[in-house]
Amino acid sequence: MFKKLDHYFLSAAFFSFVASVSLWFLVNRDYGVYVGIWVPSILSLWVGIRVCLLSCATANLNQKKQS
Repeated sequence: MFKKLDHYFLSAAFFSFVASVSLWFLVNRDYGVYVGIWVPSILSLWVGIRVCLLSCATANLNQKKQS
């Protein structure tokens, strides 16, 4: 179900979350909040790319059915 591209985005979001929590507790809370904002941004980008890829695949299937 997951493709190689999906694993890259999920691992980037996970490492961003871990970095955010580490910065929050060990360095500075403001840095932790800043890096924590990256997690939903990475996941939103992932969803956008998945939707684009699925719409392209659907368009290709519809085109093949018509011809």
